[in-house]
Amino acid sequence: MRSAPERSTELEEALGPGSPIVVFDKVSLAFDTKVILTEVSFTLLTGHTKVFLGASGAGKSTILKLILGLLRPDSGVVWVNGEQVDRMSEQDLMKVRGDLGMVFQEGALFDSLTVAENVGYKLYEETDMPLDEARRRVEEVLGFVGLAEHIDKMPSELSGGQRRRVAIARAMSFKPRILLYDEPTTGLDPITADTIDDEIIKLRDLENVSSIVVTHQLRDAFRIATKTAVRAGGPIRIVPADEKKAEEAEFIMLREGRIAFEGHAAELRGSGDPYLKAFLS
Repeated sequence: MRSAPERSTELEEALGPGSPIVVFDKVSLAFDTKVILTEVSFTLLTGHTKVFLGASGAGKSTILKLILGLLRPDSGVVWVNGEQVDRMSEQDLMKVRGDLGMVFQEGALFDSLTVAENVGYKLYEETDMPLDEARRRVEEVLGFVGLAEHIDKMPSELSGGQRRRVAIARAMSFKPRILLYDEPTTGLDPITADTIDDEIIKLRDLENVSSIVVTHQLRDAFRIATKTAVRAGGPIRIVPADEKKAEEAEFIMLREGRIAFEGHAAELRGSGDPYLKAFLS
């Protein structure tokens, strides 16, 4: 049984701001004759964001499964939090996954549990944290996503956007260093989608969470990449990012299992590549 969320000082120092926290080195994967990824390489730095774009079947969600150790590459190396996860046993992978939070499409909440029980599930089931301390952590993260007043409701009593925000609160309850988002705004109206984008931005900029976002939603992808969260003695505000801050978010476009583009929002918008121009239009 693990204790309350805690991290070693050595890990914090080794994976400080600007250091690699996820690394793919020439990763390839195929299922029988169907090639999914071909020599994919990228590095996610601590506190930064990678946004994966691409058509259906391009391999975006496969990236998340490889990070979680649910799939193993045919060749290449995957590093997460300084650990080579592609060769780990299931027992050792559980330790790495303890520092990963996953936000699924549609939220994937437990319908029979309250909001508080959903958010605190991992704390209650996988740690020996005292119940009152776990409850305070649940209240803290629900307050962060603006849902403190809904703590004792059932998921069925919430809107779609609220359920997604509860899913984000659940993912962050254990204070993971990395959050993975699989189509977090799919099916939401633009105003509600903005609230989800803003939570992703807040966690990155105020909590130093490293993020990987898989999405088809270009509007949301560019919002995440070009906005920043600031808290200067008052309410948290989402404002346009300056050039330096905007460089902390990068796009990766996958095409037929290969990286067709990697760069910042301005570089993606300015690309003359016919495929990228067609995708963005």
